[in-house]
This record gives sequence, C-alpha cells and structure tokens, in this order.
Amino acid sequence: MKTVGVIGLGNMGRGMARSARRGGYRVLGFDAAPGVAQALEADGIEARTSIAAIAGEVDVLILSLPTSAIVEEVVLGQGGVASSGKRGLIVVDTTTADPNSTKKVAAALAECGIGFVDGPVSGGPKGAATATMTMVLGGTEADVAAVEPILAVISAKRVHVGPVGAGHVTKIINNMLTGVHLLAASEAVRAAKASGVDPEKLVEALNGGSGRNSATLTNYPTWIFNDKFDSGFTMKLMRKDVRLAMALLDGVHANAPIAQEAGRLWAASEASIGDAEDFNRIVQFIESK
Repeated sequence: MKTVGVIGLGNMGRGMARSARRGGYRVLGFDAAPGVAQALEADGIEARTSIAAIAGEVDVLILSLPTSAIVEEVVLGQGGVASSGKRGLIVVDTTTADPNSTKKVAAALAECGIGFVDGPVSGGPKGAATATMTMVLGGTEADVAAVEPILAVISAKRVHVGPVGAGHVTKIINNMLTGVHLLAASEAVRAAKASGVDPEKLVEALNGGSGRNSATLTNYPTWIFNDKFDSGFTMKLMRKDVRLAMALLDGVHANAPIAQEAGRLWAASEASIGDAEDFNRIVQFIESK
C-alpha cells in the first residue's frame, strides 16, 4: 500500500496528510471547500476534485470529517466511496462517529470488497501535525494489520480495541470523560478561588496528587489560565460528541448519573456559549438558577 488519500483537510486531516507525506507515502487530498486541497500542493499533497477521483486511485483512504451524517454521504452517496473505490481499498474513518452508523457504512463497503477500520484520534491539531496522536482502532485483525504501516507514520500510539465500531465506542467514552473532567475541574477551581487559594497553585498541587485529570494536566495550563482558548476544537464539536455519549449510554441502559448530568450541563451551555467558541469555554459556564 503506497498511495494514501485523505478526505477532509481541516485542522486534523491537513496534519495527517502532511505526516503521511513526510513518512514517504504518495498522498492525495480532497476537501469539499474550494481551494483547500490545492493549497497543500506545496507540501507534496496531490489535489483531487471529487470523491470518486480520489477513492478510485488510493490504497488507503483516511476520512477526517465532522459527523456520521457527512461520512455516510461521502461513502454511500452518489459518486461516493462505495461506488468508486477499488476492490481491496481500506477506509480508515478518524471521525468521532456514531457506532451504529459506522457499522452500517462498514457493511455497505464490505459488499463492494472494501475494508473498513474506525480509527478516531486524540491529540488535536498539534498531534495531527506532529504525528503524535493516539488512535483507537476497530476492525478485523487483517485490516488493522494492513493499514498499520501507514498509521504508524501519522500517530504515536495505536490500540486495537475490537471489531468495527469498537474504536468509535471507545472514543465517545473518552470524550465523555473529557467533558466530565472539565466540568469537575472548573468547580474545583472556583471553590479554591472563593476560599482564597490561587487557582494555578491549586492545579499545580492537584497534578502531583490523585485529583489530577486531563483538564488539570493539559487544558488549564495550555488553553485556560492564559486565556488563549485556541485548542482548535469547538463547542459545537464537543457538544456533538457529548450527545453521542448520551445516546450510547441510553442505548445500553447504563447507570451513569454523573455522566448524564454532565451531558445535561453541556447541552444547557448552548444558550450562553456559542458553537464557534473553543470547547474549553465550558469552564466559564455557570447554570442560572
């Protein structure tokens, strides 16, 4: 497998395309927004002007798209991957997606002789650009092994967690915990400040103790205390991921009152924190009584 395609050249897809090119692969790119793929030609990315044009030429096709609905359209729609991809192609979907939709897409592709691996990523745009992401993979042993050399040049760690759909289940749970951690850490910071404790000193202390979590270790020092709020991940995307988590919990009848309360708060924040804002803005949300 020598030729890699990337559909969706936003913050994440762009970084993955460049990393694959640096890793020695021929890389083709497509994005629905005019001029986006062409702008990467200076980096050695070959632009294509349609899904069919890219799907018919590559050995591995990486999808980096916002939602399951868009994945379904790209794969199953007219001129999509299912109808234009060559037999033996393997699709790697890095979208944080609905596992039920994932299984539907994978089944449709299988009928066309096309493999599928769900490989959602963690690490943000910086991780994509520096090939330091973590990927959780769902798929057959054979398909995961086939794409491993390519994934190894765009990520630092990969965990094969089970069959198709398992990667997306794992990623949804990961993002659910991220949402919980941010809300809980924001309560801790407000309580410390009200008690006269410097929030930055609090977080420093927590990171040396058992109360540390992703919010104290990464989010507060990197994007919150300095008021940058520029992680590259929006409230709209995080609220979508939280909704997926709530649907997952409902679907398996999980007893998860803490996660469900976090889900309610993330949904309530829509009234005061816009979709385009950085997702770390949730720490500023205080529900009106």
